[in-house]
Amino acid sequence: MREVQATVSGRELNYYEDFYSGEAQRHFAKPAVVAFRRHLAGRILTAAQLGPDSRVLSVGCGVGDTELLLAPHIGEITGVDLSPCAIEQANRDAGARGIHNARFHVAAWQDFAAAGSRFDAVLAIFFLHHLDARDLEQAPAQLRSLLAPGGRVYALDPSARRLSGAVGRLIIPKLMAKYQTKDERPLDPAALAEIFTHGGFNTKTCWYDFVSTPLAGLFPSVPLLYRAGRIADEALTRIPLLRALSSNFELLAVSNRRP
Repeated sequence: MREVQATVSGRELNYYEDFYSGEAQRHFAKPAVVAFRRHLAGRILTAAQLGPDSRVLSVGCGVGDTELLLAPHIGEITGVDLSPCAIEQANRDAGARGIHNARFHVAAWQDFAAAGSRFDAVLAIFFLHHLDARDLEQAPAQLRSLLAPGGRVYALDPSARRLSGAVGRLIIPKLMAKYQTKDERPLDPAALAEIFTHGGFNTKTCWYDFVSTPLAGLFPSVPLLYRAGRIADEALTRIPLLRALSSNFELLAVSNRRP
């Protein structure tokens, strides 16, 4: 185990360097997790209005499994992550698949803002809930500086009121602790939307799932369970009151100011 650093970002990096040293690759390669990523990629293409000419930045990209699914459908995608292990795997997978319009870098998104890069969309997949309160408040302005006029941010994060989290902590606390860092915190959809609205975006949120993604995590080798959960989610996320207990939510934020 690597030495634990004192900062939140340091602790997060230590955790993910260990996770991306082999366990993540094995877990993400299992069929239910692959099915989830394929569904997510399709959702992103539609929600963020991505097309053959789109330039996309993915922050906290990890091993790039979602990004490599998006690459054949867009102009180019750049992934950034602080974990060297994750970026090494992402670039290796891109090469093995013959994907030439996806590039992955060990970096923070702020490095790209300083370089003056501009993108049509920025993706933050299970990323924003890892930020502390101050960094989350600053994120919209920093992300907006990376976008071309009218550019979009697509984020997917766990909800603070998710029923699956409460049930998981009750019946499988060790497994929950294994796949969650001590510093991450689920987010309130309305509060996150307000942060981005104040940061110069037109925002909306949408419930993504209720049971399907948790099932993929618990039973990664059983894709049939994931697919059944996905069908159930189409109904559960539309039921008033009950949908507020959904597991994960999407944020779509469209820049309404020039950077």
